[in-house]
Amino acid sequence: MSLWLTGAALLASAATSSVALAAVNVKSEPTASFSGASVTLTGGEFSGLGNIEAQAELTVTGSATYTCTNPQGHASPGQNPVPAQPGSSGPVGLGNSEHNGRGTISNITASVTAPPTPSAKAVGCGGTGSTKWTVTLDTLTATGAHLVITQRHKVVFCRNYAVDGSATGTAC
Repeated sequence: MSLWLTGAALLASAATSSVALAAVNVKSEPTASFSGASVTLTGGEFSGLGNIEAQAELTVTGSATYTCTNPQGHASPGQNPVPAQPGSSGPVGLGNSEHNGRGTISNITASVTAPPTPSAKAVGCGGTGSTKWTVTLDTLTATGAHLVITQRHKVVFCRNYAVDGSATGTAC
């Protein structure tokens, strides 16, 4: 009998936590703004999160462009952008455990960083791969972002953002 009661209690607890997570309401979508190598999210408001802290994490992807300088000192822009190193905001608490189950994203930023300097050949300069060209970073541009909000290691909200897309992104 005791084993049955324990099982029933665990089942009821699991069902209640699933219902609580399903009850998350989006009061306002977070919006993304892209600026150079960074993406900033603002304005997300959520309710129904309960008293267990929800965590938001923003990851950003992008590209890097380079200029190549030949042995005579003449600069030539590279032809091939290369992937930048992705960046992350790390987990950011939404404050819901202190605000009656309401959480907000006031300002979360993440940036891409320069990859290790590629060869002249990798960025499209130097013909057949001459090692005499100098490669210099020109620009770093964030082109995409991914927001995930988790609670108890479960995803409760997810959005993807693109530099030329909607500021409110699209559902994952």
